[in-house]
Amino acid sequence: MKNIVIAAGYATRLGELTKNFPKPLLKIGDSTILGRMLDDIDRIPEIDEHIIISNHRFAPIFEKWKTEEGHWTKPVTIVDDGTETNDTRLGAVCDLLFAMERLGIDDDLLVVAADNLLFFSFQEFVDFAHVKNTSCIMCHEQPSIEKLQRTGVIVVDDQMKVLNMEEKPQEPKSHWAVPPFYIYKKSDLDLVRHSVENGCGKDAPGNLAHYMVEHTTMHAWPMSAGRFDIGSLDTYYEACELARAGKL
Repeated sequence: MKNIVIAAGYATRLGELTKNFPKPLLKIGDSTILGRMLDDIDRIPEIDEHIIISNHRFAPIFEKWKTEEGHWTKPVTIVDDGTETNDTRLGAVCDLLFAMERLGIDDDLLVVAADNLLFFSFQEFVDFAHVKNTSCIMCHEQPSIEKLQRTGVIVVDDQMKVLNMEEKPQEPKSHWAVPPFYIYKKSDLDLVRHSVENGCGKDAPGNLAHYMVEHTTMHAWPMSAGRFDIGSLDTYYEACELARAGKL
């Protein structure tokens, strides 16, 4: 199984901190956002490689980070998508397709966004996908209608099979929100490869999940604990404070 990390974007909401520096490599305590994520994923036996997709401006920074701080047992590959501005970015789905084609990937995929800190292990998610033997997405209960209107929302049956998914619905059909973590089985990769040409949105990773729900069987794993989404300066500084207090 390949761990695909989508890290290509430009984090405009963090101002000068990420104007010329990738958000996933911001320091949280003694490590980085991405480093903390890889520390967990690297321990999963099924994972045999970490693939980090970066824009052209930040690719050398990721390469330097890998050389200086890389201590993981699985190899780390940096993929440069060739883009240099927010206006020319490929979008998360096309970045994934670019890496799959560039590296000839034909394996189960764990696809993650690189700007989250988790209070659980991805091993639980991988184990769930093994039991269900389908492509899978994560979900968590979100009581706020306002927040549901800004994310992907799914409807599931009593076996957690996904029946419906909507992106940013004005009238959410459930309280199951979808964070940017996915497992795509090898048997579904042909659907992934042809997703954009068949109408899948390019920008957000949730666009692909939405497309896949409509074209194959998917199950949703309810997160066993919370996550910390580094989406603004306030949340970044809050995460730093929690790390200093030993709570993260």
